[in-house]
Amino acid sequence: MPIALMILFGAILLQRIVELFIAKANQRWALKHGGEEHGKQHYKWFIFVHTLFFISLYIEASLFFGGWRPNAFIGLFIAFTFLQLFRAWCILSLGRYWNTRVIVIPGHELVSKGPYKLIKHPNYWVVLMEFIIIPLLFQAYMTAVIFPILHLLLLKVRIPVEEKALKESYGALQL
Repeated sequence: MPIALMILFGAILLQRIVELFIAKANQRWALKHGGEEHGKQHYKWFIFVHTLFFISLYIEASLFFGGWRPNAFIGLFIAFTFLQLFRAWCILSLGRYWNTRVIVIPGHELVSKGPYKLIKHPNYWVVLMEFIIIPLLFQAYMTAVIFPILHLLLLKVRIPVEEKALKESYGALQL
């Protein structure tokens, strides 16, 4: 794998690790403020799939990367950059409430600003698109097919758990 690709891979991996530290700090804050976690039993599958994603990406790119295709790379990198800005908007909009887990704090208001004002669960859709775009940047085509499917399967479990937790905490809201 070329050094520039290794740097990009490392930067994406570092970003995810930093996000896990942020999520852990937010988790501690939420639990300290009466937060209740929902869906603990499926969280391990998110960790497993995301870890496997990076392993698959690295192996496939190491074996099959065929060199830079500037036009394709530029377009994909612009899409990737847009996704990172959208991801940051999601995280900043939720602030201390952003987490990789489903934690609801009774008595707190539902966040409905930023992208959450426009669409439901925007961060999950960012991840879905990343599971397509990032592997395409690395010419890891099998990873680009397999992991969006796995993510959608996880969301079939996760979104109902999150919707139920929000409805129980915030009542009959238009979620």
